[in-house]
Amino acid sequence: MAKPKNAITPTRDENFPEWYQQVIKAADMAENSETRGCMVIKPWGFAIWEAIQKDLDARFKATGHENAYFPLLIPLSYLEKEAEHAEGFATECAVVTHHRLEAEKDEDGKTKMVPTGKLTEPYVIRPTSETIIGAAFSRWVESYRDLPLLINQWANVMRWEMRPRLFLRTAEFLWQEGHTAHETKEEALEETHMIHQLYADSLRDLLAIPVIMGEKTEAERFPGANSTLTVEAMVQDKKAIQAGTSHYLGQNFAKAQKITFVDRDNKEQFVHTTSWGVSTRLIGTLIMAHSDDDGLVLPPAIAPQQIIIIPVTPKEDTKQAIIDSCHALAETLRHEKFQDLPLRVKVDDRDLGGGVKKWEWVKKGVPLRIEIGPRDLENRKICLQRRDQAANEKSFIEREDFIRQASDTLSEVHKSLLERSLKFRDDNITECSSLSDFEKHWENENSGWLLTPWAGTREQEEELSKKHKITIRCLPLDQQDEPEAPCILTGTPSTSRAIWGRSY
Repeated sequence: MAKPKNAITPTRDENFPEWYQQVIKAADMAENSETRGCMVIKPWGFAIWEAIQKDLDARFKATGHENAYFPLLIPLSYLEKEAEHAEGFATECAVVTHHRLEAEKDEDGKTKMVPTGKLTEPYVIRPTSETIIGAAFSRWVESYRDLPLLINQWANVMRWEMRPRLFLRTAEFLWQEGHTAHETKEEALEETHMIHQLYADSLRDLLAIPVIMGEKTEAERFPGANSTLTVEAMVQDKKAIQAGTSHYLGQNFAKAQKITFVDRDNKEQFVHTTSWGVSTRLIGTLIMAHSDDDGLVLPPAIAPQQIIIIPVTPKEDTKQAIIDSCHALAETLRHEKFQDLPLRVKVDDRDLGGGVKKWEWVKKGVPLRIEIGPRDLENRKICLQRRDQAANEKSFIEREDFIRQASDTLSEVHKSLLERSLKFRDDNITECSSLSDFEKHWENENSGWLLTPWAGTREQEEELSKKHKITIRCLPLDQQDEPEAPCILTGTPSTSRAIWGRSY
């Protein structure tokens, strides 16, 4: 039996990391830059980021947050004020030490640019902005009447990455970082949990990605935080991706940055702060969660174009009529809505073969493709192909029926991708109560996640993690009714459960 041909080589089963890179290339989303570890995000990839940004920005503003912008360069002394935070990012920091270049000639007469004008204090290119935003908060907050302070920033950050991979780990990446200050611990914790749920909702509604909501252990917690909440996604090689985090920082940064306020009893207090963020890593998560061996697969809400209409024009005498019909259909569809927004529809009338155009849009992941040829024009029908189905699967339906059903069909695509991802994840999470079974599980490189009773120490967790190249992804929040069970390592009775997995 002949092996079926795929648009992407290698396939997911043959070489998942290389398949991932080829999906990005085939969809024309991004490429590596001349700057080591950095990427160029091309229009198709950036349009996906803009859709993520638009969705989250609306959610943030609906919950009272405002956007601001803070400096890219952070004085080194600011990082030193919060020791645990500084140590957590020390190995990833890019440091600016000079402010001028001067031209010099070398022995061969070639011009070289030499850094001069050494700075009195080095600057760190922001790996995250808690310290410099905290300094601003210390100026902005005087009284309890100034609280809560709810700020979000859309920005780029730099974390010097040794093993870069497009969208997943690059030295420079785009993100949003929220920073808030509150009067009480209870209000700050409420904020932390609210944003945590907001991220889970956005991933479900926008990206069709189900997540496990949980708390990080002390070993995996954000440097300087009292607690870190995470949303963890499983992708198709059964590895985990930390898709977003929300941190309760306690008063640690407030004390370091002297963010104080006069309370209702006229006493000076330190604020309670939070920070939270998601990044372009969400695009990598999206690719790995849904795409197949023919390329990118996009949920409708995130797709730059939701419907592509391809004229099929084998004869010159019907060519213009078919093209005109395609444009008329597109214009009609643009008056329809999906999730309260006009449908994004494009007619591909380029002078290229129909097969070439079809496979380009398959590889780009467009949810719905429509072809209209002479017979379709005559019968007022359209040929419909869905990206959540096999590339050659098609159906012929009445043109007017499709117009009425377009939004519902897109909803069906979203639902099928979400259900497929949810089933895959749940089928690959195994409950485990035996240390021997735990050890054996990780012998397979493509193992799924394990859910185990856990009461071990940080040192014991780190030892297990190092031995098997795994981590506790989170302690799921939804485990209030779990019965006591012996910890997988210590045997100590515990109601706490931990999800372990390999990760990106």
